This record gives sequence, structure tokens and C-alpha cells, in this order.
Amino acid sequence: MFETIDIKFVFAILSSTITVVAFYTYISDIFLRKTKPHAYTWLVWVITQGTAVAALWYGGGKFATISLVVGTLLVVFVFFLSLKYGTKNITPGDTFVLIMALSAIVVWWQLKNPLLAVFMVSAIDGLGYIPTYRKSFVNPWTETPTLWLAMIVAGVFALLANAEYNLLTVTYIATLIVANTVLLTLLTVRRKTTHTTLTTGIYNENADEHKVKTPKDIG
Repeated sequence: MFETIDIKFVFAILSSTITVVAFYTYISDIFLRKTKPHAYTWLVWVITQGTAVAALWYGGGKFATISLVVGTLLVVFVFFLSLKYGTKNITPGDTFVLIMALSAIVVWWQLKNPLLAVFMVSAIDGLGYIPTYRKSFVNPWTETPTLWLAMIVAGVFALLANAEYNLLTVTYIATLIVANTVLLTLLTVRRKTTHTTLTTGIYNENADEHKVKTPKDIG
């Protein structure tokens, strides 16, 4: 029986399972007000990841597509939650990234060039992390590190689940792994270098008052 199971399918299931469990923790933290997702970051990811799913399937990724589809649905859900529970600190640069994400869809539809679209959404997805990088640098306690660690592992399994390895199937997933690794590193370093705690860390959304509140500031 087990001899008939495709190992690529097993990797896809592992990646999807890790993604669901990680997002469950992340979403729970949102409702508990521990985590504040940046709305523009998640909107950009809705667009880019949706485009990447289509490209992955087009490139012959097969089972690897399962994990990205699951992830995309969860990204959409988090985006809607971010409108109520997330941060609203939006800069002109954030808007530019959103416009670029939308342009990648146009490139695919109008130029019929899926590879160029994948390169664009990969670069844009990486840029989409910038609002969250900025927010996490100011106050690292507004993100859930376990999500990003889990997404790194899920990304590796998604790569292993690919039926074919080419630029269409590898570029986007590899970008996610690198970007998530950078974010996890940033959160880890910043949490160690600040004296903020979960009970005293405050993220001020006003751009001119971005400051990590320490116990000394509160007192």
C-alpha cells in the first residue's frame, strides 16, 4: 500500500499541515491582540501568492500547488482580519508595492509571459515584506515568530513536493523561504536587543511616534 504513495504527495501534505497549524497559532494571536498584521503586506501577498499558484501549476509543480493553495486561502483570511485588528500605518512606498503587484497580473494576461510574471511577483512579494519588516523592527512583539519558522519549514517541503524543477516552480517558493528567514532573524535579534515584554510592548501606529515602549517608559 505505502509503496504506491508518491513521496511528493507526502511532502505536499506535510507542507500544508504545517501551514495550517502555523496559521492557527498566528490567527489566535491576532484575536488575542498579541499580533497586529500589516494590512498592505497581506493584501500584496494575496495578489502575489494567487498569481504564483497559477504559475506553479502552469510550470508542472503538481503536488507543490496544494500547499500554496492552502496558504493563499489563509493569507486571504488574515488580510480580512488585518482590516480590523491590524496596523494601518501605510506609506507611499507600501502603495507603490501594491500597484506593482497588480501590474504582475497584467503582465501575465496581456503579454502571456508567465515566467516574467513569476519573477515580478517574487520580487514584489519580497518587497511586500518591507512594511512588516519595518513594523517588526519598531516593535518585534507584534509578530508571532513561530509562524515564520513554520513557513520556512513548509516552504522547504513545498520545494521537495515539486514534480518538476524549473524557474516557474522554484523561484517564488525560494523567495518565500529567504524572506521568511530574514523576518524570523529580525524578530529574534530585535527581541533580544529590546527590553519590551508582551505586557508592556506597545506599537504606536503614528509615524512620528514610532518607538518601542520599555518598562522604564511605562513607569
